[in-house]
Amino acid sequence: MDSDDEGASAQSCRELSGVLQDGLADFLGTCYRSGIMNPIDEDLRRQINQLVDTYRDRCLWFLRADYYPTDRQEVLRTLDYIRRYGDREAFRKAGELYQWLSPDSSRPSAVS
Repeated sequence: MDSDDEGASAQSCRELSGVLQDGLADFLGTCYRSGIMNPIDEDLRRQINQLVDTYRDRCLWFLRADYYPTDRQEVLRTLDYIRRYGDREAFRKAGELYQWLSPDSSRPSAVS
């Protein structure tokens, strides 16, 4: 394979990679907008945001004043902050929401 063929092959790979990335980004965007990949329903999101508002000063002082978690990972982390830095009631309320978002722990494990 000469250097011209290698250069053309590398260029083709870069172009194909760009097309695949664009297609994947479009696909993931569609999934998020349609709710397929966003399992947090509106009622649960409202409850989470209310809890954030209630405990913002006491438990989330280190986050922006207008902060609300936007994805599942951020929600779980925020609920953990509220459980960690809040009082008993904050721990209970955040724990209830955390449970709704956590994976089903009653499924059999890989070693079962």
